Amino acid sequence: MVLKTDREIGLLREAGRIAALALAWAGRNAVPGRTTAELDAGVEGILRDHGAEPVFKGYHGFPASICASVNEEVVHGIPGSRALREGDIIAVDVGARYKGFVGDTAWSFGVGKIGPEARRLLAATEEALFAAIRAARVGGKLSDISRAVQTVAERGGYSLVREYAGHGVGRNMHEDPQVPNYVDDDLLRRDVRLEEGLVLAIEPMLCIGSGRTEVASDDWTVRTVDRGLSAHFEHSIAFTRRGVEILTLPGGEAVR
Repeated sequence: MVLKTDREIGLLREAGRIAALALAWAGRNAVPGRTTAELDAGVEGILRDHGAEPVFKGYHGFPASICASVNEEVVHGIPGSRALREGDIIAVDVGARYKGFVGDTAWSFGVGKIGPEARRLLAATEEALFAAIRAARVGGKLSDISRAVQTVAERGGYSLVREYAGHGVGRNMHEDPQVPNYVDDDLLRRDVRLEEGLVLAIEPMLCIGSGRTEVASDDWTVRTVDRGLSAHFEHSIAFTRRGVEILTLPGGEAVR
């Protein structure tokens, strides 16, 4: 677990702001007929225009600047020629590297008019994200965050993806500790105290159906085995002497 200085958190805040600006553009442009490759190109342009680089591009060989995961795809979808259709939902994950520090954020958007089942799933997953942020505090425990996500998911009757988790973030996109979206004996054994200077990416992934996943033949895209819809939301947060701050907001606001 790497704790950050005030200066480093300032750079992470700027990286997060740039990532959030690009993500907001993707949300506005996730419309019927738009391809996921077009969203990818637009996001990369915004990141570079703001002095940042796309973290995902080339990461372990990933070929694009964003992850674009549609409908039953949970995470790590590769952008391409697929055109979005009315009623789809798309999770867009954006990572920006700015002056050596990473901003990591994701949001799930409805494409045009979406059905009630999809709307409820998006609302529940967003609610789980903010419940987790409210549960995060200096001096608290990592399991507080995980339990908050699990509580919202189970109350809504949704499954949680268990193979993928949130994580620390800083100079590297993935740092310790991992932040699962559920509590089990393993988490309780390795539970950690949340300290000032810690920066975490919290990312609930909720599904309709069993929540079991598989990796597609492209070796990247994670999708539900039963093809149930999935949603993914993510903010990066910092634990500071002033409280917990969301770093991935497009206006660079300090929200605690």
